[in-house]
Amino acid sequence: MSKNLNIIGLVSIVFAMFIWGSSFIALKSAMADLGEFTVIFFRMLIASCCFVYFIKGFLKYDFTKRDIKFILLLAVFEPCLYFIFEAKALLYTSASQAGMITSLMPLITAMAAGYFLKEIISKKLIFGSLIAMIGAVWLSVQATTTVSAPDPMLGNFLELCAMFCGAGYTIVARYLVDKFSALFITAIQAFIGAIFFFPFFIYEYLTVPMNFTTEAFSWLLYLGVVVTLGGYGLYNFALTKIDASKAAMFVNLIPVFTLILAFLILGEKLTTQGLIASATILVGVIISQSRVPKRLKRKTKQPE
Repeated sequence: MSKNLNIIGLVSIVFAMFIWGSSFIALKSAMADLGEFTVIFFRMLIASCCFVYFIKGFLKYDFTKRDIKFILLLAVFEPCLYFIFEAKALLYTSASQAGMITSLMPLITAMAAGYFLKEIISKKLIFGSLIAMIGAVWLSVQATTTVSAPDPMLGNFLELCAMFCGAGYTIVARYLVDKFSALFITAIQAFIGAIFFFPFFIYEYLTVPMNFTTEAFSWLLYLGVVVTLGGYGLYNFALTKIDASKAAMFVNLIPVFTLILAFLILGEKLTTQGLIASATILVGVIISQSRVPKRLKRKTKQPE
């Protein structure tokens, strides 16, 4: 049974990574007509509307002060700070480059999970993370200035800041999934995100010229329903089946999905070196997911 549950968790997280990979395409496309924070606000608002039906069920939970503290911390990491950095990043770099930087998150998360959650950090996990990171850096150094990516280095740095927030989110979510459903965690992120980004939307609406086109609205629906509801729901569900450090390693698949989708949808350049670097990332993921030797598990002492 546990093997089946792990397979379900792995399938869920791979689909979540594909959806998140497509989010860079959706964000970049929507931001062509709308302000970055306007896009984020409507994404959160649309997602929140999807969860209104479940509010009555959510009220049945028994919340402690500790739970509330972790819920607020979760929301601060993501969506609040995470989306501020990511939205700004996509103003300066390409969708494919931003997606590639996400490969740096697993190493940060793995180290944090080892310290805070006492999860086993194997040599294979670290080695796989480093290989994937090399692949991401290889892709990133090819960045060139274009009209849609005026300052790739700055944009990539802002995306890196988002990855630190994403790592914090993963650690906090791993605690919350022991008590709350993936549906609730995803919903509370959407509700808090909509409230947090509302003032940003008002400011942009009054100061920034925007064009609410049918295409932009379609991208907003995709971001709110598919990416937020589907992506986060699948990821939070996967965290109930696999360790946070291993779950974070699958983030390395996002650059691969983003690279392909950016080429197909946005027409961003896809080079031979880019494909090889993407393959390097995949190798890192495979190595990191190798089974931890039983000998290591026996020798590892439980934290006091």
